[in-house]
Amino acid sequence: MKFKRLFSLVSVFLCTLIITISCTQAPQQTSTNAPSNPKPIVIGYSSWAGWWPWAIAEKEGLFEKNGANVQLKWFDGYIESMEAFAAGQLDGNCQTLNDTISFAADAVNGQVAVLVNDNSAGNDKIIVSAEINTIQDLKGKKVAIEEGVVNDFLLTLALKDNGMSRSDVEIVPLETGAAAAAFVAGKADAVGAFAPFWLIALQREGSKELITSAEYPGAIPDLLVVSKKLINEQPGQVQALVNTWFDILQFMADNPKQADEIIAKRAGVTPKELEQFKAGTRFFTLQDNLEAFSPGDNMKHMPFAAERMADFMVGVGFIPEAPDLKAIFDDRFIKAYAAENS
Repeated sequence: MKFKRLFSLVSVFLCTLIITISCTQAPQQTSTNAPSNPKPIVIGYSSWAGWWPWAIAEKEGLFEKNGANVQLKWFDGYIESMEAFAAGQLDGNCQTLNDTISFAADAVNGQVAVLVNDNSAGNDKIIVSAEINTIQDLKGKKVAIEEGVVNDFLLTLALKDNGMSRSDVEIVPLETGAAAAAFVAGKADAVGAFAPFWLIALQREGSKELITSAEYPGAIPDLLVVSKKLINEQPGQVQALVNTWFDILQFMADNPKQADEIIAKRAGVTPKELEQFKAGTRFFTLQDNLEAFSPGDNMKHMPFAAERMADFMVGVGFIPEAPDLKAIFDDRFIKAYAAENS
């Protein structure tokens, strides 16, 4: 905001002259001296154990330490965060690889993964009712699931590995929180849910885990994804975001109790529940990130995983065709951090 400076009147005799001079010169002075107040970049995140730690950066001033001018925006619904990002309402978002592929073609400012926060290592689950004991038992059963997102992919992988497909079950399409509630109410025989929603699902008497992401390492990478526009216009801010994440991990290692308090408060869970979620989340080190962004022939390498995920989504009709998969990865920021910290 610009402020005009008022000059003191030297005398009543010179009043008219001084007022005239002050009115014509003041904007030039304030234009030169006005403080810079750049607009913060807005990053969305939602209820997933691997993304909750971003709250630490906000609470402990780690964004500022790294020169990142960031406004975190919390979304109660994961889908809402992806829709907002694709519509250009956010500069970045926390989302999975398969969901980034889903939205890549339609995102107005482009979507590029620059960091792997974690891999799901058990925190994505297919929960079933008491009478279901095998994947084959799901045949003809109602499965409440958020279509096209992580747990649908997990379900599809498990069905395929057992000679089945999504057409062998009856999909009940619901947002993840609503899906868990529907399962507890007996409106579905199974549910796909990520943390913390599988805790709700397990409140149904006799319910149990049938499949978890621990059985599919690398299938669900959780990412920081930013717009191509942000990369082009403010690459320094993207680098600052990546640098901040590794400071968050260091803070968690150095201050575990304080970190857990911040995370649990943001997630709305108890410390005991948080311990359960941490067990199913594998946070990625720098070396893990370098490996994930590199080419390879298994799911640990995101370029390979992206091809398999794209095939899945095209095959079940979620997207008409695969986007340019090379365009959704940018490893320069991870590599720059590695060069500075090797």
